[in-house]
Amino acid sequence: MSDPVQYLIIHGKTLEGQRFRPSDWAERLAGVLSQFRPAGSIANPLSYSPYAMPRTLDGLPCVMIDHRLRRLEPLAWKFACEFASSNRLQTTDTSDRTGEEAAPSAPSAA
Repeated sequence: MSDPVQYLIIHGKTLEGQRFRPSDWAERLAGVLSQFRPAGSIANPLSYSPYAMPRTLDGLPCVMIDHRLRRLEPLAWKFACEFASSNRLQTTDTSDRTGEEAAPSAPSAA
């Protein structure tokens, strides 16, 4: 059995609890990261990378960033982490979970 995919989830809520603006920030961030794809995949300029997908969680936009992006392109991973940090966005790292629900936290540039 393969290991489950681990994600860094960047939430559309600041550490102070405010909704992050602009409303399309998640699509913009995922769009910037869309060029980073698995080897051999077709680079469609009109689609998101499977490593950085915009989603909606609890009614708020977020971006789910696959931990494999860190190995594929460390600078892209760093960019996403710094985006979250500089905008004081809540993050959840699913690799930190030990069975219970992990609370959103301050970003780390790991």
